[in-house]
Order: sequence, then C-alpha cells, then structure tokens
Amino acid sequence: MRGTTCLVARSTKSSKALLLLLASLALLLFLPSPARAEGGASTWGEVATEMGQILDEAQQTYLSGNIEGGKDGVNVAYYRRYETLGFEKQVMARISGERVSAVEMEFSLVKKAMSDRDDAAVAQHTEILKTYLREDAQALDGTTQNTNLGGSPWLSGFLPSLLVILREGMEAILVVAAILAYLSKAGHKDKTKVVWAGVALALLASVLLAVLFSTFSRLAGANQELLEGLVALFAVAMLIWVSNWMLSKSSSQAWDRYIKEQTDASLNRGSLFGLAFIAFLAVLREGAETILFYIPVISNAGDALAYVWIGLAVGAVILVLVYLLIQFAAVRIPLRPFFTVTSLLLALMAVTFTGSGIKELQEADLLSLTYLNGFPTIDLLGIYPRVENLAAQALVLALIVGLYFWGSRRHSRAALVK
Repeated sequence: MRGTTCLVARSTKSSKALLLLLASLALLLFLPSPARAEGGASTWGEVATEMGQILDEAQQTYLSGNIEGGKDGVNVAYYRRYETLGFEKQVMARISGERVSAVEMEFSLVKKAMSDRDDAAVAQHTEILKTYLREDAQALDGTTQNTNLGGSPWLSGFLPSLLVILREGMEAILVVAAILAYLSKAGHKDKTKVVWAGVALALLASVLLAVLFSTFSRLAGANQELLEGLVALFAVAMLIWVSNWMLSKSSSQAWDRYIKEQTDASLNRGSLFGLAFIAFLAVLREGAETILFYIPVISNAGDALAYVWIGLAVGAVILVLVYLLIQFAAVRIPLRPFFTVTSLLLALMAVTFTGSGIKELQEADLLSLTYLNGFPTIDLLGIYPRVENLAAQALVLALIVGLYFWGSRRHSRAALVK
C-alpha cells in the first residue's frame, strides 16, 4: 500500500509538471496574428476564390515560359494563403488530416508538372486543387454564420483547439512518457529530471521559433517546412539508436544481470544524453508547429475564444491521462516485455517521423516527389502515397531490424565466450 501511495505521488508530481509545461505553452499563444488575405476575406469561400486566382496566375506565368515564376506563384497560394491564413488547420480539425495531405499532394504535383514541362498535367492538377479548395471551403462555411470564419462555438473554437493539441501533442507525449517510464522501470527515477530539462528546453526553443516565424512572416513557409523536416529526420537517427539499444538489452541475459545487480545504479552519460535529446527533439518537432497552429484557430474563433481554451484544457488532460497510463503500465508489465514494447514504440515513432520528415522536405522543394496513385494515406503513421517516403521508411525499418539481429548475435557470441 505504501509503495502504491508513493507511486501515485510520484506520478501526480510528474503529471503536474506536464500540466505546467502545457499551461506555459498555452500562455505563449498570444503571438501576432498572421496577415489576412488581401481584400479582407470573411469566409473560406472567398479565401478559396482568391487562392484559385493566384493559381491561375501561376499557371499563366508558367505557360509564358517562366517555370520558376509559376512555381513561386503556387508557393504563394500554399504558404501565404493555405497555411498562413489557417485554411490548412481548419480543414485538418473539421474534415481530416488525410484531406490536408491530399491537398498538399496536389500543390506538389502542380509544381512537379511545371518542372517536367507537362502542360496538360499542370492544367489537370491545378483544376483538381481548385476543386478541393472550393469543396473544403463550402464544408467549412456550411458550419458558419458568415460573420467571421467561425460560427458554432463548439465547431469554431473547441473542436479545432482539441484536435490540434491532440494531433500535435500525442507523438511527443508518447515518446516522452515511454522514456520516463523506462527510467523508472530500470531503477533510474532520479534521472528523469534530465529528460524534463530536455522537454523544457524544447518548449522554450519552440516558443522562440514560433515568435520568429510569426514576427518575420517571410521566414515561414518553406523555411518552416525545412526546419521541421530536418528535426524529424535527426530525431529518427536518435530513435533508431535508443530503440535498438533497448531492444537488444531486453533480449539479453546481460541486461537481466545488470538490472538485478544494479552495479552502479546509473546510466552512462552517452545513454542518458541520448534519452534527453530524444525528448527534446520530439517536443521541438511538434512545439513550434502547435503554437503556429493555434494562431489562426484563435484568430478565427471570434466570440468562441473561451471554447478554444476549453479545447486546449481537455486536450491537455487527455495527454496527461496517456502519460499516466504509460507510467502505471510500466509498474505492472514484467521487465523484459516492458522494454520490448517500449523499444518497439520508439521504433514505430522512428518510421512515422521518417515519413512525415521526408514529406516536409518535399513541401520545402528540397526533395523530389513521385506519386503513387491509389496508395492509401495514413497520416497518423506518416504513410503517404509517395515513393520517396515509403522507400525511406522501408530503409529505416530494415535498419532497425538489421541492427537488432546484429546486436543479438553479438551478445550471443559474447555470452558463449564468457
């Protein structure tokens, strides 16, 4: 009973820390709102119409022989309208993430067709894109009262806010919770403060990046996508390393002896730094984007602003419950299965981050895109109908499996020698 009480106290303390971090994130959402569409659009239909005009102008620029000018025009429609005005976030919250991915794909395919000098494909994908935008605008305006880009407070304030914090926060909280549960299970509860320090630094860096992108709006767009993509892929490398380390230890007799003997009751500095750095990267990857997502949500909420905060609070509570669930599960699951599950979770996050990271770099026009028609989009797992993304994910998965078997054979040979 005493042990259970201590566990509850420790978990409560950790959950309070998590709530404080989320609350501090909420307090930093009062950033300058991005400029609205030229002409002061008051409905999403007007925004979609303006974007259609920009795309038509981009197509004409391309047809005149200015390929780069045409692509720049498409980027204006995407970065300066679809993203900056919050169209993307509203579609993600009220329709689906898969729909956003489909629209983003069409933006990329228009630019790819321009690079390939395929006039027919440029016209085809431009029309598809304009159709998607009109349909999404009609769906969004169908829930409004044409007073602002809002309407029902539950649809204009609560739901977008809730879905943003859950979508952007879930991956980060899963990684952080898994690392903290691992340290507790391995008898290194005193080392969790290092991980929390990594989380705090990531939140601070996220706020600084969000302020930078919001204040100097020209730095947003492709630069933001580039940063998010690079951070995601760097996180992948760290996740592969730690996941393989955990998985190899979980299947080794040497790990059991290490846990039982508790030789020095401490992790080596490299492993501890790696765990903290993964937490830092996981939070940084989502942090700045979360803040930037909330700017248009707040701007478009109108009189439903209170519902935005309610949605944020409910989402934060759900994330805390996920964190506590993982923490309590760590106590009840036997040692070896727990470490196996934890390492597999980190490996899954590595594959997910790979897909989304490559996608961000493609949207920043840094990597090419080869579309797979008919292949499903699973946004939650970072799976998109793109050859480059799937190939990179397959490579990461093969690397994780290969490292595991290589490590297992190495440990087996070492055990035989002893």
